Amino acid sequence: MDVEEKNVLITGGAGFIGSHLVEEYLANDAGKVVVFDDFSTGSKENLTQIKDSRLKIVKSSILEMCELDGTVKEEEIQIIDHLAAELEVYTGIRDTEKDARINIIGTLNVLNAALKADVEKVLFASSGAVYGQAQHVPIGESHPLEPHWPYGVSKLAAERYVLQFQKLFGLNTTAFRYGIVYGPREWFGRVLTLFIKRIFLENKAPIVFGDGNQTRDFVYVKDVVKAHMLAIRKENATGQVFNIGTGKSTSINELAKLLIKKSGKRLDVVYDNPKEGHASRYQPGRVRLQGELIDFVMDNKKAKEILGWSPKTGLSEGLAKEIDWVVKNPSRWGGKPRV
Repeated sequence: MDVEEKNVLITGGAGFIGSHLVEEYLANDAGKVVVFDDFSTGSKENLTQIKDSRLKIVKSSILEMCELDGTVKEEEIQIIDHLAAELEVYTGIRDTEKDARINIIGTLNVLNAALKADVEKVLFASSGAVYGQAQHVPIGESHPLEPHWPYGVSKLAAERYVLQFQKLFGLNTTAFRYGIVYGPREWFGRVLTLFIKRIFLENKAPIVFGDGNQTRDFVYVKDVVKAHMLAIRKENATGQVFNIGTGKSTSINELAKLLIKKSGKRLDVVYDNPKEGHASRYQPGRVRLQGELIDFVMDNKKAKEILGWSPKTGLSEGLAKEIDWVVKNPSRWGGKPRV
């Protein structure tokens, strides 16, 4: 299957990754691209740079089944890229019912809408959070699935439904377990964004929890959306789940020091060690996550072998692009606009 002239619906298309997917589908000559988003976390600002008559925006929730069914049918959708989700781990801990309702029931609504309309392909954004604490690194797709947070549980349940619909009903589905996706338009709240805001917008030192030896796998957003295009074109991607990460380990210490170096500022990393669920004494608005992961590095061999996918953007290059974006758009992260 090719993307060319196909009508695409992107749930959560006004979000960080979703807005980059909108650009990617349009660049690959999709027929029309319909963004289906309730704008609870997504933003129209993520789409303002797109001037294309093929783009249509529908403000609605994946929990509104009638609206979802009607849009898929009326717009003659052939590909659904499902990214709409409750993606904040803290929210999932505080309100497990909301997390499950959006991530599980919402995904079922998308799958049933696709089935009723004979949609040709459904892609699903899962998460590396389904693995929980790494028993070994890098983490391959066969790693035990023991999520630490309600968010990981709901993503795993949704992912299983996505793959089950392929087995039971023959719906063409593919799921992706993302690493830490970053880049321009990233939503504010994760450690990378906290570091960038403090260093580049506030001229303050980054606050590192613990010893900073925790490791993460940062994958650039433009590389991530390329995996979606490949999964549409590759027939053997049907019914599969793929890790989408770099396979490279970056410690939180390394990340903080790299950002300071890029800033050219004379700052030193500040270490803090609050208990899980408690706030930093240096950054009171920042709470240490319960069930914090020690190591999170993805094995991407399966994506390389089946999709022919590999990340092209190095961390230093990708960070430069995200920093450039936020410095030009500081209000997006609650910063002060430049005079």
